[in-house]
Amino acid sequence: MIPADVALLRTPGTPALSPDGTTVVVAVTAPDLDSDEYAGQLWRMPTDGSHPPVRLTRGHRDTSPVWSPDGRWIAFLRAERRGKPQVHVVEAAGGEPVALTDAPLGASAPRFSPDGTRLAFLARVPEEGRYVPGEDAGAEPPRHITTFTYRGDNLGFFRDRPQHVFVLDVPQDPTPGELPTAVDLTPDAEDVSGAEWLPGGERLVAISAVHAGRDEDLRRDAVLVDAPAAAPRAPLVPLTDAAAGSRLSVDAVRPSADGRTLWLLASDQGPGGKDFVAAQTGLFSLDLGAVLAPPAAGEAGAAPGVVPVRHTDPETVDLVPGILVDAGDEVLVADQRRGAVVLVALPAAHRPAGPAETVEGRTLVDGPLVVLGADARPGSTVVVASVAGPDSAGDVLALDLSAGERRLTDLSAALRSTGRLHLPRELTATAPDGYPVHGWVALPASAPGAGPVPTILMVHGGPFAQYTHALFDEVQTLVEAGYAVVYGNPRGSAGYGATHGSAIRHAFGTVDADDVLALLDAALADSALGLDADRVGVMGGSYGGYMTAWLTTRTHRFAAAIVERGFLDPVSFVGSSDIGWFFGLGYLGDAATPEGAAALAAQSPMAHVGDVRTPTLVIHSENDWRCPVEQGQRWFVELKRRGVPAELLLFPGEGHELTRSGRPRHRVVRLEHVLRWWAQHLPVERMG
Repeated sequence: MIPADVALLRTPGTPALSPDGTTVVVAVTAPDLDSDEYAGQLWRMPTDGSHPPVRLTRGHRDTSPVWSPDGRWIAFLRAERRGKPQVHVVEAAGGEPVALTDAPLGASAPRFSPDGTRLAFLARVPEEGRYVPGEDAGAEPPRHITTFTYRGDNLGFFRDRPQHVFVLDVPQDPTPGELPTAVDLTPDAEDVSGAEWLPGGERLVAISAVHAGRDEDLRRDAVLVDAPAAAPRAPLVPLTDAAAGSRLSVDAVRPSADGRTLWLLASDQGPGGKDFVAAQTGLFSLDLGAVLAPPAAGEAGAAPGVVPVRHTDPETVDLVPGILVDAGDEVLVADQRRGAVVLVALPAAHRPAGPAETVEGRTLVDGPLVVLGADARPGSTVVVASVAGPDSAGDVLALDLSAGERRLTDLSAALRSTGRLHLPRELTATAPDGYPVHGWVALPASAPGAGPVPTILMVHGGPFAQYTHALFDEVQTLVEAGYAVVYGNPRGSAGYGATHGSAIRHAFGTVDADDVLALLDAALADSALGLDADRVGVMGGSYGGYMTAWLTTRTHRFAAAIVERGFLDPVSFVGSSDIGWFFGLGYLGDAATPEGAAALAAQSPMAHVGDVRTPTLVIHSENDWRCPVEQGQRWFVELKRRGVPAELLLFPGEGHELTRSGRPRHRVVRLEHVLRWWAQHLPVERMG
């Protein structure tokens, strides 16, 4: 890839399967360099592959399709240029979409009621006088903060605009310009996500933190939301109930079609509610029949004492939080495994609470692939999934029990036709303590210069995340420019079990540093790869920015470095990051005591910045609230004042997700600067 090829990255969203299982609708989006936004439309295709996909909508950015139960309508989100997404409906056979909402801050997550007469959606509700288009935000009253959590990266302040569940009646014949009345179901101060209808159609389940200690821990409950035809907003009723001792942080909810079971994706946050390090996301079930039993005289709300049951192994299985599908006799989930994300079908059988007993499922999508989303219908033999791979940013697959697997799209054909894609090969290494390390090396087709190929070591963020088999634009751009790239999943990463993920708790920069260097050295030592051990660079973002900076405090072997959106000073991070109040304390420790301060300094790049000699490009976003911009600015200044060659590249208006979802032009410019830096400090052609 070259930087401009970013515009060819066409990515499918979660596919939506029709009620009869014959048709799938999916949103396909891509960076649009002209509008400097992400544009895309909905596409319709038969699951049997009998004819190619047909464009269903032609808006600027159409996403998140869902079918009505009778198969007549598709509800979806449409955003005009520079606009907020609003719920629209279009007939599944085609036609002109009609808007149903005009939420001031936009809408999300439309869901039809079981009988199709109503539609629920999420929308943020601003305080009076805040977030008014065209008004001077600087003239608003001050924000009075009393909680640890009050803002989020890529979101901004949210206590003054909580996310609520709304319901509207779906018109029989929607008329352009006539918006149905949307009813807010959520108490004013509560913030909810992930709302799904219960089969009866009078209640929804959602996710919210409603317990007394919600501002001091990470637990979130599955909650019950009343949705009567006409009634005042009722309090949210916890179903998992952190107030009664639940340790779960719930990420997704999905009621079974028969209404007997509530399926949950959640992680156990430990007795204190903040034991998040390498907490594996698992599948849980809750007996809805028992929890929603009529209350005894004098009681209200859900029945007490009913607890979720875990179905997956807490040590080896770590599910992707966004994929949870009720398929009738099975539940579909996606498991992270050694750089892959595989689709697994688990038996849909709730068990009474008792001794831990995990269940085995059958794998539907495996191999060097990454499942992005999936859908199925109870009683249907068809499963549809969006899947990325080494040569594809994503395609739609149909999995039929009788006909096997069909690939319904070829969205990366234009990118492959450039001839600028390079398939990586897997790499294994052994750390100094004998631990196995897994990763990849990507090589240019041929070295433009004479002799061995210069090499860049790349480190991912997280740290509890994983590099995957999916097409990676940053690697592809470097390889096309003539560099070999070594990247992998050191201890601390996801996808290799809880022990692997928690190995760096209070030990940042120890075995994880050993692992990434072991991968690099294994690649350099393999003569068949043709790498140049004397010309090596290092780069990474977020935790990868931490590791890049950390390595440059420990060795001078690298010709240059790129430290991007880095976690560089754990002391200032505590008070400046949106997650600072718990992240550094959980991973590196607390500086409240002399012993704790010494342990923290032993893991801090900033405490050792005086040892750096490596020329460094610091890249940061001005609106990054995950790793605040002060982290990058201070690293740059400390290097400059010590005479280390350093540059600072700041992106206005961007947050922590610049490289993945930032403005398309910013993504292209960033890649151009990355190539410029390496051409200056690690030229592909040998000098002299």
